[in-house]
Amino acid sequence: MSVSRCARLLSGLRHGGAVVLRSRQSGPSRAATARAFSTASSNGRDTGAKAPDTSLFVPLPVSPEAPGAAGDVGAELTCPLNKSEVLKVLNKFYRRREIQKLGAENGLDARLFHQAFISFRKYIMESSSLSPDVHIILNDICCGAGHVDDLFPFFMRHAKQIFPMLECMDDLRKISDLRLPPNWYSEARAIQRKIVFHAGPTNSGKTYHAIQRYLAAKSGIYCGPLKLLAHEIFQKSNDANVPCDLVTGEERVCIDGEGRPSAHVACTIEMCSVNTPYEVAVIDEIQMIKDPSRGWAWTRALLGLCAEEIHVCGEAAAINLVTELMYTTGEEVEVRNYKRLTPIKVLDQALESLDNLRPGDCIVCFSKNDIYSVSRQIEARGKECAVIYGSLPPGTKLTQAKKFNDPDDPCKIMVATDAIGMGLNLSIKRIIFNSLIKPVVNEKGEKEMDTITTSQALQISGRAGRFSTVFKEGEVTTMHRDDLASLKEILNKSVEPIVAAGLHPTAEQIEMFAYHLPGATLSNLIDIFVSLSQVDGLYFVCNVDDFKFLADMIQHIPLNLRARYVFCTAPINKKQPYVCTSLLKFARQFSRNEPLTFDWLCRHINWPLTPPRNIKDLVHLEAVHDVLDLYLWLSYRFMDMFPDTSLVRDIQKELDDIIQIGVLNITRLIRVSEATSGTVTVPDDFPLQRTRIGDGMLNAEDLLQTGQASSPSDAKGQGQRGARGSKALGPRSTGVQVEPPGRIRGALAARLIQQGLLTQEVLKQLEKEWLADRGGNAGSAAQNTDPKGKKRK
Repeated sequence: MSVSRCARLLSGLRHGGAVVLRSRQSGPSRAATARAFSTASSNGRDTGAKAPDTSLFVPLPVSPEAPGAAGDVGAELTCPLNKSEVLKVLNKFYRRREIQKLGAENGLDARLFHQAFISFRKYIMESSSLSPDVHIILNDICCGAGHVDDLFPFFMRHAKQIFPMLECMDDLRKISDLRLPPNWYSEARAIQRKIVFHAGPTNSGKTYHAIQRYLAAKSGIYCGPLKLLAHEIFQKSNDANVPCDLVTGEERVCIDGEGRPSAHVACTIEMCSVNTPYEVAVIDEIQMIKDPSRGWAWTRALLGLCAEEIHVCGEAAAINLVTELMYTTGEEVEVRNYKRLTPIKVLDQALESLDNLRPGDCIVCFSKNDIYSVSRQIEARGKECAVIYGSLPPGTKLTQAKKFNDPDDPCKIMVATDAIGMGLNLSIKRIIFNSLIKPVVNEKGEKEMDTITTSQALQISGRAGRFSTVFKEGEVTTMHRDDLASLKEILNKSVEPIVAAGLHPTAEQIEMFAYHLPGATLSNLIDIFVSLSQVDGLYFVCNVDDFKFLADMIQHIPLNLRARYVFCTAPINKKQPYVCTSLLKFARQFSRNEPLTFDWLCRHINWPLTPPRNIKDLVHLEAVHDVLDLYLWLSYRFMDMFPDTSLVRDIQKELDDIIQIGVLNITRLIRVSEATSGTVTVPDDFPLQRTRIGDGMLNAEDLLQTGQASSPSDAKGQGQRGARGSKALGPRSTGVQVEPPGRIRGALAARLIQQGLLTQEVLKQLEKEWLADRGGNAGSAAQNTDPKGKKRK
C-alpha cells in the first residue's frame, strides 16, 4: 500500500483513528477509555427527566457492508479476520457487566442493549468487508494486542445508527414537554381576558345568559361540542338579526353574499380559531375538558381564544380546574351559579312494563340492539315511537325530535340513547332508564361495561320537564325495579370534581419529532411522543388509540407527513369497516395526486341508493352518510383534491331523507331482519307492523297464497280478493290483523308487482315451485313405499 493512501486512510478515521492508536497501549486503560467515551456522550443529560418507554423504540435495519472500490482496506493493513474468533470476542463483550453498565449510562437499558448487540453482531458477522477502524480493533483483540472493551465506541456508534433517538433524546424531550400549555398561545397571553363561568345543571339557563351576551357583543364566537348545537346558535343569531357564520368540520356557511366573514361565528369546538380577535367567546359544556378523546379541544379553546370576555358554561365540577388553569395565565374567574328552572323528581316506582308507557315518555338505552328491541315491542302494542341514536345523521335526529315534539303527531313515545343528552330540545315528561350499564372506554383505550356516572345520569335525567315545554315538571325512573335504588344512589352522589384537562400533540410537534427520527412511522412517532411527554398535575395526554389505528392502516400509502397527520385526525368511527375502507381508498387516490371527483365517489358508494329493506341496509346507509361527511371534512383541508363539495352535499341531503324513511319504518326493518330462511325482503313502505301473518314473518308460502287471489287477470273486486285470500290461508288466516279501510290497497303480491319488485313470470315460477314442494312433501311417503323403487308420476 502506498504511503499517500495510508495517510488518507488515517486522516479519514477521525475519532476511530484515535481508538486504533490507543488500542496499541497496555490493557488496563481499555475500560477507562470506554468510560471516558461514556462520560463525554452523556455530558449535559438531564438525569431527572422522564425515562422513555424503550419498548416503543423500533430498531432500524442496517445492511452488512460489501467490499468497496478500494477493496478490504482493513485486511490489507492487518490480515483477514477469523470469524469464529470474532464471534467469541463479541459474545465476551456482551457478557461483560462493565459494558452493560456503560450502555445503561448511554441510554441503553437491558432491552435496547440486547437488541443493539444482536444487530451489531449480525452486522459484524455478515459483512464481507468491515470499515478499517473496526477491522483493526477486532484483529488486535483476536491477537491479544487489544481489549474487548475497546469495541464499546463502535458498538455505541452502531446502536445510535439503529436507534437514532439515542442521539437526540434531549431534543425529543424538549419537543414533548407539555408542562406549560398557556405559553403556546402568545396572542391570548398578550391581552387581559375576563373569564366568566356560568355553572349549573341542565335546564338552568346558564347557556342562555352566555348567548345573550354573545348576541349583544360587536363580535363573538360560540364553541360547542356538536354540529347540532352550532347549527342552533347559527340559526338563533341570524333570526335575531345578528349576522353569524357557521363553521364545522364538514361545513362552512358564510351568511354574507360576497363571502365576507361575519363578526359572529358558531362552530364546533375543534374548529375555533385562536388567532382571530373577538369581543366575546362562549365555550359550551366545559366539563368535556376531561374527555379522554376530545378534551384537548376545550383546553385549547380555554387557553387560546383571543377574546376580551370568555364565557364558560357547564357543570360546577369544572370550576376549580378552570380557576387553577386561569391562575397559570394570570386571569381571574367570575363564577355565576344557576339553579334548575323546573323541578324534577325520581319516582318511587319503576315502569316494569311497556304497557305502562304514557305520552311524553322517553326510554333511554345504551345500545342499538336495545333500541331495536324496545321500539319493536312498543309498536307491537299499537303505539308509535320516535327513535334517536348517535350514528343517525343530524337531519334525521332533528326530524325525529320534531315528530316527537309535534302536539298533533300521534308519536308520543321516544326511544333513544344518551345522544339526547346534548343538542336536542325535546318535550319529555319522564325519563326511563332501560339499563344503568353503559359501554365506556377506559384510560387505556379499552372498552368495558360500567355503571353510568353521576354526571351522565344528571345530564340525561335533566332532559325531562325542560323549561318552555308543555311539561312543567320532570320525572325520572327505571325500567326494572332492581335498578331504581341504584339510580337514586347515583343521582344523590355529588359529581366528582374534574382535576385535569386534556392535551394532544400538534402536527408541528410531530413534524419536529419526525425530523429527528426520519425512519419512524407516524404511529411510532406518536407512541414515543406520549412516552416522553411531561405534563404537570393539571393536564393529561388524550387517548391516541384511534389516531394510531388510522396511522397504521394507511402507513403503506406514500403520503407526506402533514397529509398523513390530517388523514389520521379524521373524525371517523374505527368500528365501522366501510368507513375505514373508504378512508383508505381516499388516501390512496390522494397519494396518486388524482382528484376525488363526484363521479369517482358515486362509483365508490354505488350511488344512487335505495331505501333500506332491513336493519343491515339502514346501518350501511348510516355508514355511507359518514363517508360523505368524511369527504366534506377532507374537502376543507385539501380543496383541490376534493373539489365537488356542493354536489356531495346535495346527495348527502338526499341520503338523509332516505335514512329518515328507514327510521320511520324501523320496526318493519327489524321484523324483516329477524326473518328466517325462506322469507321475503319486503320494501320499506309496506306496513308490516299492521299486517302480520302468523308470527309476523312473511314467507314464500304467504306470498304465493295471497298472490293466487291477486293476479291482475282476476276481475273480482278488492273485497272478494281479500275473501279468497283468507279462504286460501285456511287455519292461518286467524293470525292476520286486518288493516283499517284505506290503509292497505291490495295484497302483498299485487303491491310488489305494482312497485316493479316482482313480475308475473317470477310469481308463476314461485307458485310452481311452492306447489311442487307441497306435492313433493305430500307424496314422499308413497314414493318411499313403492315396492319396485320407481318414482310415481
